[in-house]
Amino acid sequence: MRKVLFVCWGNICRSPMAEYTLKSLSEDIYCESRAVSNEEEGKDLYLPAKRCLERHGISYERHYARKITQDDYEEFDEIYVMDQLNMDRIRKIINDHDHKIKYLLNKEIEDPWWTGRYDKVYEEIYEGILNIL
Repeated sequence: MRKVLFVCWGNICRSPMAEYTLKSLSEDIYCESRAVSNEEEGKDLYLPAKRCLERHGISYERHYARKITQDDYEEFDEIYVMDQLNMDRIRKIINDHDHKIKYLLNKEIEDPWWTGRYDKVYEEIYEGILNIL
């Protein structure tokens, strides 16, 4: 089974939104999400992100934010980041030799924790996931 990992800064907005969206669209791909920072470690999905998923009919469960590790890199076939800051940070954590770390879209997906534009971010995540499928 194909294994996909989504990564964002804190693992409380974009990456879990991508995880739960992909889970809602496909049972043929195993996926999880992680952070490049440990500042939100153990925290649940951010409430505005939950509300956004609910508006789009996406179910989710209790989430525990986690930071990416080298073991995650070895375990997953594809790793998708959301923006340049994520890419820069992940390259300091993971030694990527085979280019399995990529952007979810061909452009950055903004952090809605700062902008509040959760529905815009969801639409971009959805587009990226359709490309994965």
